[in-house]
Amino acid sequence: MRRNLPPLNWLRTFEASARHLSFTRAASELNLTQAAISKQIKLLEQQLGEPLFQRKARSLVLTRVGTAYLPKVRDAIEMLAEGTYEVFGDRRSDVLTVRVTIGFSVGWLAPRLADYYQKHPDRPLRIVSSVWNDAFNRERFDLDIRYGHGDWPGFRADRLTWDSLIPLCSPALLQGDAPLRVPDDLQHHDLLHVMGFDEGWAVWLKAAGVPDFSVGPGLQFDSTLITYEVAAQGLGVALGRSSISERERLSGRLVPPFDLAVPIDEAFYLISPADVATHPHAEYFRQWLLEEVKSEQNAA
Repeated sequence: MRRNLPPLNWLRTFEASARHLSFTRAASELNLTQAAISKQIKLLEQQLGEPLFQRKARSLVLTRVGTAYLPKVRDAIEMLAEGTYEVFGDRRSDVLTVRVTIGFSVGWLAPRLADYYQKHPDRPLRIVSSVWNDAFNRERFDLDIRYGHGDWPGFRADRLTWDSLIPLCSPALLQGDAPLRVPDDLQHHDLLHVMGFDEGWAVWLKAAGVPDFSVGPGLQFDSTLITYEVAAQGLGVALGRSSISERERLSGRLVPPFDLAVPIDEAFYLISPADVATHPHAEYFRQWLLEEVKSEQNAA
């Protein structure tokens, strides 16, 4: 990248001044003083080594160099604006933006969204996916659904799930040369791990009465979706979380080889900043989400 690129604010000032042919109107548009506009243009001309305007008594006129430079600056600013919108969208629109972990969005939220839109047809959502529990970014989303123990200082946290760990595998692994019949049989198969969870195979194996079982590195993935797919191909045994593995179990692609579900403390939570006003539609989504959770608990 060339290092002689002028500061972006100088270029914006030049484009506005050239469009209006007036420092006064450019200052009004950019919410600056006329003196600030004039100073930025002088600094830009000094850096470029060429005058961009002829200053007349009551008007500005672009020089030959200024006329040649203007379309290039204008194109660059427009490309930057379009690129910013393409990546980030209109974050300050009326759309409530919710960041959701990929596993929860596919395994739990997506099958229920039709009910939300039926009840709130005039309150659209924007769902953005996350893999890791990155810091809450209030400029990019309004609510966040993440996995943990509910201890996020400065945030309101509503618990959404009460999970149990359940080994899952392809039906093919129940047969063959090393069938899965008791937990000790796992030593003949690869264990599939999902990174980012505190409670995993060691917790389940201890509850199963085989605490000395060597978990080992196994195969590691950053998403439950990839883990389930690899398990469905018969390449190992996944450790499902009850709240987001139901679809795989109901489809028959994955089955529990053992009749042992181990409750854990980790869960999915809806979090939002406790110290600032939320999006006007946030409470509608929150109440709908908690009603879905309560309905699921009552049906259990």
